[in-house]
Amino acid sequence: MKQALWQLLSDFLSAILFLVVYVVSGSLFAAAGIAVAAGLAQLVRLKVARRRIEPMQWMSLGLVVALGGATVLTQSPRFMMIKPTIVHFAVATVMLRRGWMLRYLPEIVLRNVPEPTIVAAGYAWAGLLAFLGLANLFIALHLDFATWAWFISVGSVGAKLAAFGLQYGIFRAIVRQRLA
Repeated sequence: MKQALWQLLSDFLSAILFLVVYVVSGSLFAAAGIAVAAGLAQLVRLKVARRRIEPMQWMSLGLVVALGGATVLTQSPRFMMIKPTIVHFAVATVMLRRGWMLRYLPEIVLRNVPEPTIVAAGYAWAGLLAFLGLANLFIALHLDFATWAWFISVGSVGAKLAAFGLQYGIFRAIVRQRLA
């Protein structure tokens, strides 16, 4: 599980920095600048080390550049509410790549959980994120800010945590059954 969290943190470093800097400073310019610089530095480090740059890393940097720039230009609260939809759809699209999840799983899971099961779980994640993107779009366009804030901070995060827990439980059961 540590390996998966470390990989996700690495893949989404620029997006996380954008959020943290924006919350702390309130400056879209500072948040976008620091996030883009961190994302570019991370990609340069990987290139110098001759390591493969994963699609999630490209997507994370692209989203920070595109959405950070659009937010600075529009200064629109409605656009800020719609942005999670764009992010969910972009991540869901990348998750449609067969086997994307393999790099996030520990060796014991890779050895004991059949690859078709892992691939199906990856597609399920893509479906969940697409659904959350649609739900966010509806809420952002039709409901008030307080409802949207609740959904994005509790509903969306809660759904992802529940899905993670379900997947963890299923994979753990499969591993235990194979090792027994």
